Amino acid sequence: MSPRPPPRTRPDVELFTEIGIIQQLSNAALERALPDGLSAAGFGVLTHFVRRGGEESPARLAGAFQVTKGAMTNTLQRLEAAGFVAIRGDAADGRRKLVSLTPAGRAAYEDGLVRLRPRMEGLRTAFSDADFETALPFLRALRIWLDEHR
Repeated sequence: MSPRPPPRTRPDVELFTEIGIIQQLSNAALERALPDGLSAAGFGVLTHFVRRGGEESPARLAGAFQVTKGAMTNTLQRLEAAGFVAIRGDAADGRRKLVSLTPAGRAAYEDGLVRLRPRMEGLRTAFSDADFETALPFLRALRIWLDEHR
């Protein structure tokens, strides 16, 4: 039996190392481009509401983002202070809160997209649609597997 290669040379370890580095680099670039006072976490929440609409409880948002309720509460408080989300009590359950996107939140999201456009155009210049399309099937399958095995 041959010895196993050291972890750093295994393709699965290398893949997750690359994903982690890409995440750090992209979050840093995102935060530099966003309007003042809007973090990557906050932009993620705004994106969630733009895509899904409606209202969500903080606990449900924490689950969707795989963060603690405390971390989500902190993000939501910052977004509410900036006027980007509205938080109200749930009439059906007085213990629960409901969060929704405000017009200012949608405008901040749109502003963020405009500020990100040069970075995205740089990516599209550096890589072809075919490059992205080649990567997508594996990345989708990996995301689905990870989601199903939380």
